[in-house]
Amino acid sequence: MNTRPKITISSLDSERLYKIIESLPANSYAGDQLESELARANVVEPSEVPPTIVTMNSTVKFVVESSEKEFELTLVYPNDLDSSGEKISILAPIGSALIGLSQGDQIEWPKPGGGLIKVKIQEVTYQPERAGELFR
Repeated sequence: MNTRPKITISSLDSERLYKIIESLPANSYAGDQLESELARANVVEPSEVPPTIVTMNSTVKFVVESSEKEFELTLVYPNDLDSSGEKISILAPIGSALIGLSQGDQIEWPKPGGGLIKVKIQEVTYQPERAGELFR
């Protein structure tokens, strides 16, 4: 996609994510990608995050545009990643692309073996801020 949608993140997520970037080696691709996303974000207090925004530890339901197949992932910090296949790290290219997006936004997702598919954020099924967990 040529134009990137506007994104909103909480000040808490922003602070924590910049600390992660600072801990990475200089010129880290993952760090550069994440920093690029954060640089264009509208930063608000955790209590002001709209309920349909993808924040850290949010669980998101996606739908693949071409097949209508649905899947769900939780956006996590690198140290919370596990082998369940149900989580995606903020340092993965798709993870950094997800932060701050909203229900209804579309992104391109790399396919195994190459190429891209378009996926739509169908629903933010869980968001810590919406659940009142403002300082998780």
